[in-house]
Amino acid sequence: MLEKIKNILSQANEELEKVSDLAGLDNIRVSYLGKKGHLTLILRTLGSLSPEERPVVGDSINKAKAELEEKISLKKETLEKTTSKSSTKLLDLTLPGRTPFKGAYHPITQILNEICDIFTSLGFTVSQGPEIELDFYNFEALNIPAEHPARDMQDTFYVSDNVVLRTHTSPIQIRTMQKRKPPLKIIAPGKVYRCDSDITHTPMFHQIEGLHVDKDLSFSHLKGLLIQFLQKFFSADTKVRFRPSFFPFTEPSAEVDIGCMMCGGSGCRVCKGTGWIEVLGAGMVHPQVFRNVGYDPAEFTGYAFGLGIERFTMLRYGINDIRLYYENDIRFLEQFK
Repeated sequence: MLEKIKNILSQANEELEKVSDLAGLDNIRVSYLGKKGHLTLILRTLGSLSPEERPVVGDSINKAKAELEEKISLKKETLEKTTSKSSTKLLDLTLPGRTPFKGAYHPITQILNEICDIFTSLGFTVSQGPEIELDFYNFEALNIPAEHPARDMQDTFYVSDNVVLRTHTSPIQIRTMQKRKPPLKIIAPGKVYRCDSDITHTPMFHQIEGLHVDKDLSFSHLKGLLIQFLQKFFSADTKVRFRPSFFPFTEPSAEVDIGCMMCGGSGCRVCKGTGWIEVLGAGMVHPQVFRNVGYDPAEFTGYAFGLGIERFTMLRYGINDIRLYYENDIRFLEQFK
């Protein structure tokens, strides 16, 4: 048995001399010291030996294992150093560095910031509010009764009977008016949610709504502000028109159009042959909305407006599918650096 142990150790030493990589070294370790290794199998046969042989053979096996473990450890250190030096030789330190990929603001964020900058330059301040909103702020306080079509489940994401994902940023206006007395002049940018999805609609999108409350404000103030904004955002010669419309929270109300920049007003597919493109809604704040927040409609007047950031971004860059904004295709996003 002692001779067998000696032969196994000699064979292991020969293999260690020849091994040239870490994977081969690990195979040697498993072959001799693993659960089914040569020395381990001999160790399991000690019970069959006589009491006199058992301690002698056991001591020989332990010494062989210790010697082999030490040699494997030294060989591993040598191989690791050799591998490290080889890797260093492959690295050419004279090569120029790689330019890191530089990110950029998403096109939606760029247009959102630009629009906010225009309105803040006109005296507005930015207000924020929660995206998960109470029914009172999203509907009731804005003069939208329970039977109004906007309450329909196909338009609104309901968290519970009294809690919704806000469908517009108008609740921010209500919350701000509850906390502050007139005069106030705010814009409310943020994400909003509606049950809608196609090439021009997504379940989540971005809006900016504005509110100006003071004494003696009129519709002419609203028209002057929006014409100034649209001509700053698009171009100084942008044509603007106001069409009568209806919103529960404003009276009178209007839809605002701009002359189609694709065809110059002559009519095309983009403007559906009309020469005009709808861009936002606006109107004078309904007296009932003022009463809901504790304002006296006999003393104060105000105007409000709202626009979709995705729509303005599509018009700015000539994009015809809103879903491109959210597919995270780097080829698309790179164009807006």
